Amino acid sequence: MTTPSSDEPASDATADHAVGRSTRTRRQFLWGAGLGALTAGAAIGVGMPLIRGLASGSLPPRRVPVAPGSLRIDHVTVVDPRDGSRHDDASILIRDGRIIAVADVASLASDPGVPTVDGAGRFAVPGYNNMHTHALQAQNPALMMATMLAEGVTGMRQMLGTSEMLAHRAANRLPLSVNAPRLLAMPGDILTPFTAGSVDAVQKAIDSQYDDGADFIKMVLTDRDVFFAAVERAHAKGLRIAGHLPESVLPSEASAAGFDSIEHLGASDGIWIEASSRRDELWAMDDTGLPLPAWIAGLPGVGGIFTATSEKKLINPAAFDSPDAVAFKREAVQAFDEDRARALAATFVKNDTWHAPTLVRLRTQYLMDSAEYETDPWLPLMTENARRDYDDVLATFRELPDITRQSYRDVYTAVLRVTKVLHDEGVPMMAATDGQGKAPGQRLQLEFQELATAGIRPLDILRMATTAPARYLGRTATMGVIAPGADADLLLLASDPTLDVAALGSITAVVRDGHFIRAEDLEALIERLAEQPEDGSALGFARGAVAFECC
Repeated sequence: MTTPSSDEPASDATADHAVGRSTRTRRQFLWGAGLGALTAGAAIGVGMPLIRGLASGSLPPRRVPVAPGSLRIDHVTVVDPRDGSRHDDASILIRDGRIIAVADVASLASDPGVPTVDGAGRFAVPGYNNMHTHALQAQNPALMMATMLAEGVTGMRQMLGTSEMLAHRAANRLPLSVNAPRLLAMPGDILTPFTAGSVDAVQKAIDSQYDDGADFIKMVLTDRDVFFAAVERAHAKGLRIAGHLPESVLPSEASAAGFDSIEHLGASDGIWIEASSRRDELWAMDDTGLPLPAWIAGLPGVGGIFTATSEKKLINPAAFDSPDAVAFKREAVQAFDEDRARALAATFVKNDTWHAPTLVRLRTQYLMDSAEYETDPWLPLMTENARRDYDDVLATFRELPDITRQSYRDVYTAVLRVTKVLHDEGVPMMAATDGQGKAPGQRLQLEFQELATAGIRPLDILRMATTAPARYLGRTATMGVIAPGADADLLLLASDPTLDVAALGSITAVVRDGHFIRAEDLEALIERLAEQPEDGSALGFARGAVAFECC
């Protein structure tokens, strides 16, 4: 198989990496930066997350779907994210969970059998889509998904799955309802050295996931040759592949190979290397070997050991980074070169490489001690165990040297800069959070605020949560717009979302599959669900891979 290369001419350093050599080793750095991803994958390597009912020999209960609703909303201003246009004093007619018509109020005949809502003074927008979440493995998934719905999330891409979860989805045994976002897509087991340690193994894993009904393939960390083999095999099966980039693969190389969606700006130092005035020098310094040899990762029980010893580290890997890791990242972001970043963005545009930057995940990682997290509304909803672990990691972060925490602030500033460059150059991007409920500050409304801080205008942020996910999934006819034929998943806002990012959170009601849910009713639901047992057993769904929050 031919290994893809960057659009730029290969330097000697790049050639060294292609055959597995580097000018100096940073094994300590890799243990700090790569351990999190490997540990996360370890949970998958030992078969997690598991449905609690499966472990006990019984199945979670089959959920009887609620019939789609019918509804009419009158005198509302309908906003079209595609061009920012507005249809004033409109009616939206919904039957059986599908939008039937959007027209002037007077032009639609009344139907006494359809409930009517007065939308005067409100703005209707398509429901938001969180395109990177781990809600189904939260300790109380129903609670987490209700909070997502309350902030306008009517659709989600679940970024962790197993063969069991795929089977349970097919049998309506996942904890999903009209009080939760629509499940848009889910992978099977995550590709890591624990599950895909060789080209042959990764090909077999992808074939198996295809047979199990996976919607896409999720990558975390592999050897270089395994990475490219995985992209090739996924596409051969008609599946997209998304996730992290290994240290041995530069973002431009992944893009040229056809990697479909890069999460968290790659979750490696590749983007900082390629967006740097010292690109070749930094690339030569980067040891691209895995933190753990594939043959060791493949031994029985190794994944379980990693999971058992590193759960807290995954709440915030930055709190446990080695001095080498911090120093390297600091050097890279100090050499940030906007022209280099724009050239990389051009490569992404050329190859239609999508990004889900998950700024709130990166912010809570690098700015964990920010005062606003002390009053985040998710904090009192966290389970006792999750809150205790979070507080322990926060204490560790606060004890980091001043130079480390300043370096992290500089890194996050660079995160915002590169996000703005990608957007300005036309790189397709989707709104996402990476949340699992183990830390505050990972909400989609906060993601909107961070995107605005990066310099992205409100209408474009709205598109990142509506029309962009629809385009990525190939569902532009049924999601991302309020138009005949689309799913009846939409929001009523108190303010114009094209003028102010805060208006995206002025939610007065959510329409989910045609069912009208007032904001105050969602608040009451959240209060009730917060009282559920923290292990989720009442929901018939396990905690699952609590270690896999980071990916």
